[in-house]
Amino acid sequence: MIAHAARRRGPKPALLSLASAAMLLWACQAQAFSLDDVTAQARTLMNKPYVAPVNNLPPAFSDMQFADYQKMQPRADRFEWKDLDTPFRLNFYHQGMQFNSAVRINEITADGVQEIKYDPDRFDFGGLAFDRGATQALGYAGFRVLYPINQPDKLDEIVSFLGASYFRVIGKGQVYGLSSRGLAIDTAPPGGEEFPNFREFWIQRPAPQDRQLVIYALLDSPRATGAYQFIVTPAGKDAVVDVQANIFVRGDIKTLGIAPLTSMFLYGPNQQSDLKRGFRPAIHDSNGLALRTGSGEWLWRPLNNPRQLAISSFEVENPKGFGLLQRGREFSRYEDLKDRYDLRPSAWIEPQGQWGKGRVTLMEIPTPDETNDNIVAFWTPDAPTRRGQMLQFAYRMHWTTDEPALHDAANAWVRQTFHTDSEQLQANLIRKLDGNSAFLIDFEGPALASLPAGTEVKPRVSVGDNADLIDVGIERNPATKGWRVSLRVRVKNPALPVEMRAALVQGDQPISETWSYQLPPNPPPAAAAPPAPAATP
Repeated sequence: MIAHAARRRGPKPALLSLASAAMLLWACQAQAFSLDDVTAQARTLMNKPYVAPVNNLPPAFSDMQFADYQKMQPRADRFEWKDLDTPFRLNFYHQGMQFNSAVRINEITADGVQEIKYDPDRFDFGGLAFDRGATQALGYAGFRVLYPINQPDKLDEIVSFLGASYFRVIGKGQVYGLSSRGLAIDTAPPGGEEFPNFREFWIQRPAPQDRQLVIYALLDSPRATGAYQFIVTPAGKDAVVDVQANIFVRGDIKTLGIAPLTSMFLYGPNQQSDLKRGFRPAIHDSNGLALRTGSGEWLWRPLNNPRQLAISSFEVENPKGFGLLQRGREFSRYEDLKDRYDLRPSAWIEPQGQWGKGRVTLMEIPTPDETNDNIVAFWTPDAPTRRGQMLQFAYRMHWTTDEPALHDAANAWVRQTFHTDSEQLQANLIRKLDGNSAFLIDFEGPALASLPAGTEVKPRVSVGDNADLIDVGIERNPATKGWRVSLRVRVKNPALPVEMRAALVQGDQPISETWSYQLPPNPPPAAAAPPAPAATP
């Protein structure tokens, strides 16, 4: 019996050895390179004069149009890690158009760090005519990460790093929409915005059992350098990215934007506009800024496409979260089969640790079409950003289409906002416009759906000095199991904005987030100049 038991236990030491070897291999990889190494480079770089990236593109690539740039696609048979036992793959963006300087991309393995050299044979150039010899001095503009998030046997693009410090992420069932950046510098006027660049990347080769990918990046800019670690977890309902940013300040910065998000809002039901809307009821990657303060208060700021630049700022100490969200997932809200705005993710920033006193800034920039990202949101510390400082920020990013899961279930949220002309019901039951503005705000959530019949819910509403509140109404919305608040306001000076707030309360206790809306300025069009007098012969 003893001998038989020994025979059965025989293989176990080998299995333990394999596990130990795997752990040792992982430890070697971890020791081969880490965030500390990038941090040391960023610190050294801070003390050197800034050197702008060099444009190395020949005319055939610098002058190409977007349609030609899209023809340069990576070849699937040349994906990085295609022969490894891992579900992750890498492929690369070719240089072209405004992507005119190469970024260095390295791989971290148990043997150390090795650059992934540029090779034009990794690309299918789609019939483009150019001197192949001219590509020898080129490089990669960025890279993509692929992973099977929707089907086990199909690779999906889940992360894209391309241009300055921009990157995008998607999770299961999502399509690309808004973007994030490593850092924003003086995005808000006055003064010109500075766009930092990720100039070098290090990507850790994943082990067979790994379901996370670790990416390091070195950021460089005239007034800042930085070391970044991104831990990407694609599996699950959402894509999650854990970010550690170690920032070194080369020169004084007026507005430092941490965890910046960039999105697009052309139009939606919350804003009247002169745009020709066609058949699509709404066109946007995001329709609101959500914010959870350090005290736990929730705010919702519907987005606008204003006629002139609009900047909103929300003072907050130790924020618990903020993000640009796409609330409303029904296809009927968009009716767009090509661009599928109903599948574009929200991005929610969850700060780790204490960020201190600061503000979340929202910028809304006029745009005539959907090709421009015109929405920016970021957090800025109150303390001045001075030359020689080192700043550290950690945060978790949720790229999600399940916005209710981000919210506190004990608190209701805004489902949608409608802005329309105010109207009055006449004695003959015909509705007549009265020259004012009206807003309908639908609140929903489990906290409202579970209220007993007959529960008294009241609206708490305020408007700024540039408007008079004419009427407030509230009624149960059985279709959403929520409540609808209706407002009628008279604007005093259309050339100035109007701030409005609304929330639901029971007694004196709020039971919903606060709807915080800015009605943008709508000045009358300038009078046409009189015709010039005819010349006297």
